[in-house]
Amino acid sequence: MTGADRLSLRVPGSSANLGPGFDSIGLAINLFLEVEAERSSQWEVVPLSEELKKFPSNEENFIIQTALKAAKFYGAEMPPCRLEVKSEIPLARGLGSSAAAIIAGIELADCFCHLNLSKKQKLELAAKLEGHPDNVGASLYGGLVVGSQLGDDVDVTWIHSFDVEAVAVIPQTELMTKVSRQVLPAQFDYAHAVQASAVANQLVAALLTGNWLLAGKMMRSDLFHQPYRKALVPNFERVEVCAEQNGAFGAAISGAGPTVICFTENGKGAALAAALSKEFTDMLILPLKIDKAGSTACQTDQVKNN
Repeated sequence: MTGADRLSLRVPGSSANLGPGFDSIGLAINLFLEVEAERSSQWEVVPLSEELKKFPSNEENFIIQTALKAAKFYGAEMPPCRLEVKSEIPLARGLGSSAAAIIAGIELADCFCHLNLSKKQKLELAAKLEGHPDNVGASLYGGLVVGSQLGDDVDVTWIHSFDVEAVAVIPQTELMTKVSRQVLPAQFDYAHAVQASAVANQLVAALLTGNWLLAGKMMRSDLFHQPYRKALVPNFERVEVCAEQNGAFGAAISGAGPTVICFTENGKGAALAAALSKEFTDMLILPLKIDKAGSTACQTDQVKNN
């Protein structure tokens, strides 16, 4: 058999919202989902990370289900594959594990079904499956992503010149996105929506101009989701205060939570992580860098003698 028979795939995790950028701002981080795939006579998933062992090892696996949906969407048939999967992205912690899996599934379909999708096509399908473009956009493009989704029309702007360091404060408990969304209001009145939108716009302007003091102020001023989700996130306000006392310019609930991600200027991440580790001994403290490559896929052509 000739053709693209093997695929090595690397997809970064992400942190979404950054406070007021609800469902529209995502940031790629250097925690990765990695997949080694090859054509096979049947579907098989071999988990190489302990957390992944609880998921199905057959075609019911979420990555495979996404690949099957992607192939079907483009009128193709996804061939069975054997996948070796490992992940550094903590599950159900607000660091984009499901979005990375969606991108991985789409990349699998693109490779093994020879779809030749553009990044924009991958983004549109990923946003359709995820429901919003922030996490999937960051995992696909890398860097800081600002996205919008109006019906099936998806647009993103990605910025790779964005340079900060981050520290994730990760509780031991999981928080499912579905639960976290249930505490949000169904609607805002007009004046509230205008104010919340202004804060989000100001955050983007501050980030792009390197006005870190203003960016932190806007993170604290979010009106879209953090006021409602704080109760679900252990020690959010304690983490926020401690981080800002030790060099962070801002902190935000990462995605749906319960992780809190703290931002600092380049060169200050290690000291911030050390201070947070000393204060929050029952949580995982991870220093992070911004991933600028996004999803990367390497196809291998091999010959098999039958």
